[in-house]
Order: sequence, then structure tokens, then C-alpha cells
Amino acid sequence: MAARFPFRSVVTGGPGAGKSTLLDTAAAAGLVVSPEVAREILQAPGGMELREHDPVGFAEAMLWHEMAAFKNSSHHFAPVLFDRGFPDIAGFLLLDGLPVPAELGRICRELRYEGPVFRAPPWREIYAQDAERIQDWEAAVASDAAVIAAWRHYGYDPIDLPLAAVEKRLMFIIGELDQA
Repeated sequence: MAARFPFRSVVTGGPGAGKSTLLDTAAAAGLVVSPEVAREILQAPGGMELREHDPVGFAEAMLWHEMAAFKNSSHHFAPVLFDRGFPDIAGFLLLDGLPVPAELGRICRELRYEGPVFRAPPWREIYAQDAERIQDWEAAVASDAAVIAAWRHYGYDPIDLPLAAVEKRLMFIIGELDQA
């Protein structure tokens, strides 16, 4: 794997595309993983209400949690795989028709992920709603489009993961990390 550290890589994409399952498998295989901050907030008391009634406040909470995770990742001497990143927050706001605050735009430009950004594309066969994943299929696809557009806007070129079993997806990521 890459010899320069910190080395942060990201798995992004719309909801229900297999990101969390993939990152759980990566962690079980010994890779360093930073969990999705949005899900942590949604699972906390008042998190779903914050998301529903104050999307800007929800985005701010995601930003501060993501900044803490980004800072903490600098202590690792191994690649760190993030479940989403700063541009995901911008995509979330744009999807809701809200402006991206100047501070978030600055952070997206200045706090860079050094490793590849992997996109888990929408995958109808595995998509399922749950307590935190409230979007229907069409909304999940729209979310993916907004998020990927935000990553590209901030200068990243996401690499699509194959629509394959989680183990094959993980081997794909490991192969890309080995080449980075």
C-alpha cells in the first residue's frame, strides 16, 4: 500500500449502494475505516428530526464530525477509508436546493483526500430502505448524481466500483490502493 501518510481514501455514492457493508468488510479485513458521520448523527437522539426539520443544521453537524474524523485520521500509518467525505455534504445541500456555504466550499477545496475516491454506483438489486435510509429508489439515484457532481466540482475523479459481491469490491479497492 501507499508509503506516504496520511493517506485518506473515500467510498462515496448514493444511499443503499453497499458502502457501509463494504466498509464493514474492509474493517473486518484489517483496513482502517472511518464510519459515515451522517449515519452516526441520524442514530443519535434527535438526529432524524434535525435532518428533516433543519437540513442546514444537519449539514453543519456532518461537517464538524467529518472534520474531526479527517483530523484524527492523520495519526494512522496506513490508508484510511472514509465512508463519504466533505463533498458529500455539498451534494446533500445541492440536492435539497440549498446553497453550499463558503466555509464548506473552502474546506472541500483545501482539505484534500490523498487517495482514490471510489463510487458505489446505484444498484437496484441491493437497494433497501431502513431506519436512516428514508429515500426511495428514485431519490437514491438523484442523491448519487448530486454527490458525484459535487466530488467532480471539487476536482476529484471518482472511480466506479464494480457491481459485484462485497469481497470482489474490496479486492478492487485494495488493488487500487496498492497502485496509488
